[in-house]
Amino acid sequence: MGRLVGVDLARALAVFGMYVVHIGPPLSATSGVASWIRYMSDGHSSVLFATLAGFSLMLLAGRREPKTGLAGRQAKARIAIRAVVLLALGTVMAMEYGGVIILGFYGVYFLLALPLVRLRAATLAMIAAGLALVTPQLAYVLTMGLSESAQRSINAYDPLRHLSEVGVLDLLLTGFYPALTWMPFVIAGMALARMDLSAAAVQRRLAALGAGLVVGAYGLSLLLAGKNALRSTAEDGSSSSGSGAASMGSGSMEPQLSFSDLLSAGPHSGTTFDIIGSVGVAILVIVGATVLMDRLPRLRRLAKPVIAVGTMSLTAYVGHFVAQSVLSTPAGTGTQQSWVPLLLYVLGAIVFAAIWSRFFRRGPLEYLLNTATKPAEYIR
Repeated sequence: MGRLVGVDLARALAVFGMYVVHIGPPLSATSGVASWIRYMSDGHSSVLFATLAGFSLMLLAGRREPKTGLAGRQAKARIAIRAVVLLALGTVMAMEYGGVIILGFYGVYFLLALPLVRLRAATLAMIAAGLALVTPQLAYVLTMGLSESAQRSINAYDPLRHLSEVGVLDLLLTGFYPALTWMPFVIAGMALARMDLSAAAVQRRLAALGAGLVVGAYGLSLLLAGKNALRSTAEDGSSSSGSGAASMGSGSMEPQLSFSDLLSAGPHSGTTFDIIGSVGVAILVIVGATVLMDRLPRLRRLAKPVIAVGTMSLTAYVGHFVAQSVLSTPAGTGTQQSWVPLLLYVLGAIVFAAIWSRFFRRGPLEYLLNTATKPAEYIR
């Protein structure tokens, strides 16, 4: 189970990274190491979250070997049910917290990934690479060609858009985490799940690949776009969570990207360079966490409370939004200047997860989500 413990640790880090974005001080109010932490969290935490979503999807579908026959059909049904539940939960939360909620997008990712669950790691990796190369340019063209009146017409007939500010068009193209440019992360996670992450040779190859993607993507972007190529645009829009679509409108009606911006690689700029570099970072985090948990048993014991957060990441994610509302905690884009609220939230999540995991196998929302998929057992 060591490799899965490493994945849980990576998942906890992704959750805490999103805490940094939503609760910590804005990037403009930080300096030194704090700026680095805030900058890395701005884009890479949600990307890591999405990559691990692809990994989790393959745990349902058969990790090293895809489930076939009856088991395969039931696994696909479970994934589809989870997708619908996440889409519904995301829509409900978006009614209160806006388009920053990623859960509805997760539901779309899962549905789009269903046809791919039986593919080999190499095939999945090639699909992810192909999408990374093509979809940012496609998203740019589609967004530029989609007039304000066309968007309004589509949204007028969209029931999801009437419920919240996240409609079908947002989920696919213009939202904070659009499926068109975010599916490479999910599919990359699926490819990782097909590999034996506990094997030293695989770990070395993946570490080299991740480092190569990071250096190659960000280095080439700096060479082509200049010194501001890696600038974070997270605070340019209405939310600190920014996304690929944030640069292209983030739900607004007018695209803001110029064609030259496709050469940048800032967090959530949604370009090919951003996607490739972010996948590299996600690979390094997942492999690094796996290696640490496999080779340092004492550290694994010490990290057990943090790992517990990773085992109930849905609860930790939803919980911090609810707690922000109840406690009226200022968001990271506002006047928040202190790191104390963030540290308290992280500590609170760790304490809750550590206590809960002593008595229950799954987190509260994870238990409900698992229960919702029970009808899949009737598939024949």
